[in-house]
Amino acid sequence: MATEEAAKPSPLPPYPEMILAAIDGLGQKTGSNKSAISKYIEGKYGELPPAHASLLTAHLARMKESGELIFLKNNYFRADAPDAPPKRGRGRPPKARDPNAPPKPAPASASPRPRGRPPKAKSPLDAAVAQATAGMPKARGRPPKKARTEAAPAAPAAAPAGGDGSAPVKRGRGRPPKVRPAVASETAAA
Repeated sequence: MATEEAAKPSPLPPYPEMILAAIDGLGQKTGSNKSAISKYIEGKYGELPPAHASLLTAHLARMKESGELIFLKNNYFRADAPDAPPKRGRGRPPKARDPNAPPKPAPASASPRPRGRPPKAKSPLDAAVAQATAGMPKARGRPPKKARTEAAPAAPAAAPAGGDGSAPVKRGRGRPPKVRPAVASETAAA
């Protein structure tokens, strides 16, 4: 007996047929929403699978994508219905043209300059570098620092720290620490 029940086809028609029958049966001019379609199917066909809500949602979405249904303002319409609203594209619709308005003048000839920023002038040195690196991929990130040469110092030498003529002391980075004056009590104790 168990095999007979498994082999027996489901008494329910396919979901797309039930959905189209529900939309036709409801006959609403503004379209039918998902809950109304679901209630119609439950009332007409009675026993439905436990996953009816998710099956209905999936089939409605598939039919909307394939173009069988039109979805507008949370309502579904048949695509071939005569009272179905026209399908709109994305974005803002163009302005309505006034038929009595005079025609626009023809656009001026091509502008004397092309739009956008003009290209940089190529120097011979840039062309040689571009030709040399043509086969190599461009390196990513910040380029490495160039090595300093000893022949040309970057900054003039600072004055010596002391009057004794010794080499200047290189200062560290950042703001130097605050120098505190010696307190009179410390000097008297010493």
